[in-house]
Amino acid sequence: MSNARLEGDHLTAAGQPARGDLALVLTGGTARGAYQAGVLRGLAKRLPDLRFPIVAGVSAGAINASFIAAHPGTLAEATQELCEIWHRLQVEDIFRVDTVSLARHFTRWAARLVSGGMSLTVDAHGLVDTRPLHATIQRSSATVDGELIGIQRNLERGTLKALALTALNYATEQTVTWVQARHFHPWHQPRHRSLPARITVEHVMASSALPLFFPAIRLGNDWYGDGGIRLSTPLAPALRLGATRILAISPHREPGLDEVDRPKHEGYPPPAQILSHLMDAIFLDVVDEDVRRLEGINRLLARLPTTAWGGLREVGIRTIRPSQSLGALAEAYEPRLPMGFRYLTRSLGTRDTDSSDFLSFLMFQPDYLQRVLEIGEADAEARLDDVRALMEGVPGPAELPTAEEIADWAGLDPLPLDP
Repeated sequence: MSNARLEGDHLTAAGQPARGDLALVLTGGTARGAYQAGVLRGLAKRLPDLRFPIVAGVSAGAINASFIAAHPGTLAEATQELCEIWHRLQVEDIFRVDTVSLARHFTRWAARLVSGGMSLTVDAHGLVDTRPLHATIQRSSATVDGELIGIQRNLERGTLKALALTALNYATEQTVTWVQARHFHPWHQPRHRSLPARITVEHVMASSALPLFFPAIRLGNDWYGDGGIRLSTPLAPALRLGATRILAISPHREPGLDEVDRPKHEGYPPPAQILSHLMDAIFLDVVDEDVRRLEGINRLLARLPTTAWGGLREVGIRTIRPSQSLGALAEAYEPRLPMGFRYLTRSLGTRDTDSSDFLSFLMFQPDYLQRVLEIGEADAEARLDDVRALMEGVPGPAELPTAEEIADWAGLDPLPLDP
């Protein structure tokens, strides 16, 4: 990775104080977004002074981020209410699962596939109807003509500096980050640009429009989909907005070596297993890579004089991840899904593999979500000292990066260093 790449995606001006703006970055994961809510409730209960002037979200993280940014109360009040919403969620609150609706959407896709592109076929805009999700988001926050009015109120009160939500413009193939802020300097790169916006329910829907499964959302003349699809640097919006400390909450558990080496399925992989890998690559793996790069840059800067930093700066970063597999947990709750939707997921082979990550993305089941909330809150308690240190501006580890890390940033094969 070149210096230009580092400056473009991760850094703004140098020389900012160590205890500058603290940002919250919430990534995707669909139903796994409940984990983020549980972590935040756990932190807010035990750290009453915790505040996030900058909030950035993508996909399911956009739903959580916009709710927190628009809430009129304290972080503890906001996260408690957010957890209550997640606990009440059912599949029917996200998309229609009645047999007629599922059959209609499936038939449209089938007709599209066999039509040879004939214009007489009805356009297929997704495998499911997500109007229930639109209604759920609108019920959860105060809106006027679709705008989440609490965001502007919090900006005017000074409790919020900026909210950033990210989506993919399907027409231009460009990642777009919508920013509602008191002040910000827009950025425009070939693959990622920002736009000022008054955040609406449609912006949240666009950021969380799961590719193919959920229909794309039209804003203006363009159609937008899930912001995680091409977002290789999910920390970038927060950093662009001036964050010097970041708390990232990822619903992706880091597996141990013994788990990685254990086969999840014998024989040809079923569609559910392939979809699990695709979903992980789009929504979960990228934040781990971005955090790893940022931590490596911090370690490198720690060994250089500040006069050699150029346009770079140290950024405090902490990441909270699940302590147990949310995919494996989903298996126990699969029989309780609505019958029509359960039939659809089983047809993809969810019962033929030990990897249930794909199912966990769609497990909008109250008892499962409650368990995920509890895991998030317990993980927050286990990481209180880390988050408290981040609040106080205490830097993380500052070891030199390895040869493999440096080669990885540069996009090269690692070479042995001379002694």
